[in-house]
Amino acid sequence: MSMFCYQCQETARGTGCTTRGVCGKKEELAGLQDLLIYTLKGIAEIVVKGKPDPGEMEEINHEVLSSLFMTITNANFDEGSFEAQITKMIALRDELKGSLSLKGLHDAAAFQVSTRESMLKKAAGIGVQATADEDVRSLREMITYGLKGMAAYAEHAKNIGKENLEINAFIYEALAAVLDDSLSVEDLVALTLKTGEYGVKAMALLDEAHRSRFGNPEMTQINIGVRKNPAILISGHDLTDLEQLLEQTAGTGVDVYTHSEMLPAHSYPAFKKYDHFAGNYGGAWWKQREEFPSFRGPILFTTNCIVPPRSEEVRARIFTTGATGYPGCKHIEPEDRGKKDFSEIIALAKTLPPPQEIEKGTITGGFAHNQVLALADQIVDAVKEGAIKKFFVMAGCDGRMKIRQYYTDFAGRLPRNTIILTAGCAKYRYNKLDLGMIGGIPRVLDAGQCNDCYSLAVIALKLKELFGVDEINELPIAYNIAWYEQKAVIVLLALLHLGIKNIHLGPTLPGFLSPHVGKVLMEQFGLAGIGTVDEDIELFMAR
Repeated sequence: MSMFCYQCQETARGTGCTTRGVCGKKEELAGLQDLLIYTLKGIAEIVVKGKPDPGEMEEINHEVLSSLFMTITNANFDEGSFEAQITKMIALRDELKGSLSLKGLHDAAAFQVSTRESMLKKAAGIGVQATADEDVRSLREMITYGLKGMAAYAEHAKNIGKENLEINAFIYEALAAVLDDSLSVEDLVALTLKTGEYGVKAMALLDEAHRSRFGNPEMTQINIGVRKNPAILISGHDLTDLEQLLEQTAGTGVDVYTHSEMLPAHSYPAFKKYDHFAGNYGGAWWKQREEFPSFRGPILFTTNCIVPPRSEEVRARIFTTGATGYPGCKHIEPEDRGKKDFSEIIALAKTLPPPQEIEKGTITGGFAHNQVLALADQIVDAVKEGAIKKFFVMAGCDGRMKIRQYYTDFAGRLPRNTIILTAGCAKYRYNKLDLGMIGGIPRVLDAGQCNDCYSLAVIALKLKELFGVDEINELPIAYNIAWYEQKAVIVLLALLHLGIKNIHLGPTLPGFLSPHVGKVLMEQFGLAGIGTVDEDIELFMAR
């Protein structure tokens, strides 16, 4: 067999990984991920044709979300977990199919495998390149990657007890559609934008879930130094895992630090009551190979962004949960009603030294839509007075490529009368720069995690109302967004659905965009790549 994967920004040569993923994914793992997605498409066809009530499919709904989430870049490297999940999903597929007595279904709804060897053999013929037409393939994959990001957000919301069955129903609709050879490029373009529509719904659902459970984020100074206690580092995005870890470490003498996309948790009121919630350690996800050795305590991954560790000593301190997994690392499964037992992590932390300090100071966060709208009058006055000339949305992902220095330089060279609106780990390129304030408003307003790009959309729509303009694109807002993986894809599709135009996407355009599909997006939406820092600033400021 041979692999082909181009779902992330760092895909080899910008065209596709064919022998081993840049992320560290091996050929066999890539095949198992493809087969799991193929199985989900078969389940989706059964649902669309058989029309069972999604409200009565709780287990399948949950497992479909989890399966999609598992295949996101850097989430799960454990081949055994994929073999088990494929077996589970085939069993659920066949049980559902049997209850509906359907005939004439696609191979994805009928194939059988029983061993690892048969899985890999089947995977060799159903991957990305099984779709011969380049444009159809491009759109099918873009939709599928958007669904992966949507599923991640829907699963986080479900963990808090919030569901929207319309989202589940759409996921089935879209997965079934990417099997349908009768759909034209135009049909798939429309489905791509509809995926963005449901991406907005998923992000709104998670926003509601977070705020109802943990309160509205508020402006917060977040410590980036260390204390002298043993500690646990928690990475990823799932705030229910953080909540449980904080509850279980209370009174143990063990501190908890956030890593990468967990940073925004410090701005939620519910977490501020824990005096052992010590701060944030390190930078973006891709720096973990240099930062994890110095942390010295256990690391808990709750979602994607695992970088395969070079050191066995570090690997021995890594735990995974949820959709994540890594060979040789302990995986923590939920027990009753989503409760997890983190006692093994806590016990290990007590035997290890405290973190080694790598930096000092604080950074400011907590600018989700509720906090920013509380400053709306100041912001509007500053714009009218000319103190704020333009807002720059610089949300998205960070990554390893040296070209991403562009975003640090871009932020640093922006005129002092501009404000940066950010969310996601892209902020680590500039959130520790001293960019100053405008009338008491920080020049970097961090809305939170990548899913909190929804906050930026809410802010833009409120500004549209306050300034009395007819179109969101008439606002003094420019979009210079960095992307890396599939949650960024659903954010991009959500922005396109909202009608936002002239988005610049970098550091490179997606490898899965065929020339024709890329041209369609450029012509209809003004989507573009990045140029030089100075040229781009001049272009944005002139608009």
